[in-house]
Amino acid sequence: MIARSLRRLVYAGQTQCACKRLVNLKPSNNVQNTLRRFTVFDPDGKPMSKNALKKQQKEAEKAAKKAQRLAEQNEAAKQAEADDISKDFYGDMKMIQSTEKLDRVLVPVGDITSASAEKDIWIRGRLHTSRGTGKQCFIVVRHQQWTVQGLVFVGEAISKQMVKFCANITKESIIDVFGVVKTVEQKIESCTQSDVEIHIKKIFVVSKAAAQLPLQIEDASRPELEDGKLGEAGRARVNLDTRLDNRILDLRTTTKQAIFRLQAGVCRLFRETLTNKGFCEIHSPKIISAASEGGANVFTVSYFKRSAFLAQSPQLYKQMAIAADFDKVFTTGAVFRAEDSNTHRHLTEFVGLDLEMAFRYHYHEVLQVIGDMFIAMFKGLRENYQTEIQTVGRQYPAEPFKFLEPSLILQYPEAVKMLNDAGVEMQDNEDLSTPNEKLLGRLVRQKYDTDYYILDKYPLEVRPFYTMPDPENPKWSNSYDMFMRGEEILSGAQRIHDPEFLTERAKAHGIDIKTIEAYIDSFRYGCPPHAGGGIGMERVTMLYLGLHNVRSASLFPRDPKRLTP
Repeated sequence: MIARSLRRLVYAGQTQCACKRLVNLKPSNNVQNTLRRFTVFDPDGKPMSKNALKKQQKEAEKAAKKAQRLAEQNEAAKQAEADDISKDFYGDMKMIQSTEKLDRVLVPVGDITSASAEKDIWIRGRLHTSRGTGKQCFIVVRHQQWTVQGLVFVGEAISKQMVKFCANITKESIIDVFGVVKTVEQKIESCTQSDVEIHIKKIFVVSKAAAQLPLQIEDASRPELEDGKLGEAGRARVNLDTRLDNRILDLRTTTKQAIFRLQAGVCRLFRETLTNKGFCEIHSPKIISAASEGGANVFTVSYFKRSAFLAQSPQLYKQMAIAADFDKVFTTGAVFRAEDSNTHRHLTEFVGLDLEMAFRYHYHEVLQVIGDMFIAMFKGLRENYQTEIQTVGRQYPAEPFKFLEPSLILQYPEAVKMLNDAGVEMQDNEDLSTPNEKLLGRLVRQKYDTDYYILDKYPLEVRPFYTMPDPENPKWSNSYDMFMRGEEILSGAQRIHDPEFLTERAKAHGIDIKTIEAYIDSFRYGCPPHAGGGIGMERVTMLYLGLHNVRSASLFPRDPKRLTP
């Protein structure tokens, strides 16, 4: 049979194919003896040398053995699958395309407690870590900021293949797990659900993650004492740029989950507190015809056949709403600042929480409302977000945020005197520099035991054109800033509501009156006295939690060097 096959295959390459077909024979002797009886030609029609023929023979034998080995392996795999008692209890789930509706209840990881002991449950989460050890495998399932340990081990209903499958699931894959909740004798310190674990009966991969990740979640979760310094020596550090370049993965850490859930609380408490005080939420345009603050730090955009600007502030529109008799308004939305400031606290786009309020006789009526709003916010965060505060504190340790009730209010000259007494050379008509703000924050903390305070009566020359001067001394103004941990989080003032006086002040600041004509005209029909302020949401989050960089409190931050993701 071998001879007949080789007579038909006399050219190089065909001999190898012939030997591959003969995998069930032992080619070493039969093929060799048969080949000696024939002349084998190469593709050019020339007789092959003995060495070339011998080399080709070895390749053919090698191919035959490989084919035989693969066949044996396939047969063994089929047999193992047939013998796998757990084959229906694990695997890769088909892509979910909404083809069916299941009544299955998926229990949130954060709801798994000792009260669920001995109950069978389904959960869905990401494979945080896994550790296979022979006949068992430990995994940690993570969902948002909660984690729980799972255990699968060889038993009557669990096969070795299932344990191996579990150990080989790539980190960050989304999995569905079914098992029984068991209490543990010793707390599992690495998991938020520390008093229970799940003994796994079924496990399916819903969405597989790539084997190679640009950053490891464990590395991105390590404690930091301050920006750039680790609390765990010798461990891998994920720098800020790597985090931001791979923001989707970074946001999966329990710390980032906690930060942005607390930030949602900042917005919710801002809205609820002001709504309860009779404020109306409004929404102002972000594309405007002139720089809203009268400055040059604006982004210019093409607006059909003319230029427009991205709003630096909703300030002018809040005031127009007051002139339209809304009395008390607030708004939340994007604010744009074309400032080439690469600092820990500056962004080119951030979320502004702005409010404006008509008052009866004195702008301190508004100052009181804003102060009370912040106190309500701080109380709400302390009472409702302790889990998030503690989670963030494990990675970014910080002193608990302190505040006084009612709010501490200092006059600007008082603050300057405190700085002078601390050795700072500064006049009371100068604006506070960033280092002096931080120093003042430390001095106030030492003297008054508070991280939050208000500075009133700023020098007029350092405030915007629409700020009302102090009636008794034009050197000062009816304006104020509010601070957390020595950094400004709100700037506000009584606004000028008289059109002639407003025009005079705008000219003094070098503003082209034509560009703000509509704004000035809105006060020509009578406008109540009013005041307000603007808050940076990201700064409030950063400073309340004691973070080191405002970018950590911005979901997808924008600064002079970053436009993606």
